[in-house]
Amino acid sequence: MARAISTRRKVTVSIIAWTIGLIIFFPILWTFLTSFKTEGTAISVPPKFLFFDWTLENYFTVQERSDYFRHFSNSVITAVGSTLVGLVIAVPAAWAMAFSPTKHTKDVLMWMLSTKMLPAVGVLVPIYLLFRDFRLLDTHIGLIIVLTMINLPIIVWMLFTYFKEIPNDILEAARMDGAGLREEIIYVLTPMAVPGIASTLLLNIILAWNEAFWTLNLTTTQAAPLTAFIASYSSPEGLFWAKLSAASTLAIAPILIMGWFSQKQLVRGLTFGAVK
Repeated sequence: MARAISTRRKVTVSIIAWTIGLIIFFPILWTFLTSFKTEGTAISVPPKFLFFDWTLENYFTVQERSDYFRHFSNSVITAVGSTLVGLVIAVPAAWAMAFSPTKHTKDVLMWMLSTKMLPAVGVLVPIYLLFRDFRLLDTHIGLIIVLTMINLPIIVWMLFTYFKEIPNDILEAARMDGAGLREEIIYVLTPMAVPGIASTLLLNIILAWNEAFWTLNLTTTQAAPLTAFIASYSSPEGLFWAKLSAASTLAIAPILIMGWFSQKQLVRGLTFGAVK
């Protein structure tokens, strides 16, 4: 029988949760408000929170100076493309590790996870030279390849965790009915793991969308995503906080909207198998 939770404890936990949430969200709120200020108001001391002359000048200036929609389309292509390629590779890999493990399976999983601990700058020079020689610099294909490589360990680990929660008896029943490996993965395993696959897809789109190191070093103009769009407002002349905030707001708005509408699916996938 579930233990009753007192009203006082509920209120305390709610207050703590809301406080933590507001602290995490405050930088985003401050960036949003700053985007409607003039440059003088943005650096005023003491700072003005709500009571200032609101203006849309920064958004017009940002759009005139930079082609937002081109950077936006580049972000969509590279984030979605790298995630889909990663899923195509990771689904069979996670299936093999979950349902046909060997004595080296855990070692392979740990090795894949350890690659995330490698500082990206440590492999920048060789990857840059390879991309230069294969003419992949400032291309969508090049960014999709590198983003797939850096996020593939996370995709494999998440899918492996979800697949482990699926009873092996179901797959054995499918084999007895004549299902081959292809049918087993496509028609039996994948539909049962839809929540996990969906949350993996959403999380990795967010990671690819926010990736700045590789996008700034491997692109210039043609394939530059929104991270490069934001960085263009940092110049030797200084930081123009209001315009930088407007650019940042435009860059994070799509991913915030996507996260808001898909939060139930994301939470369901991340807790897949946690509650029986």
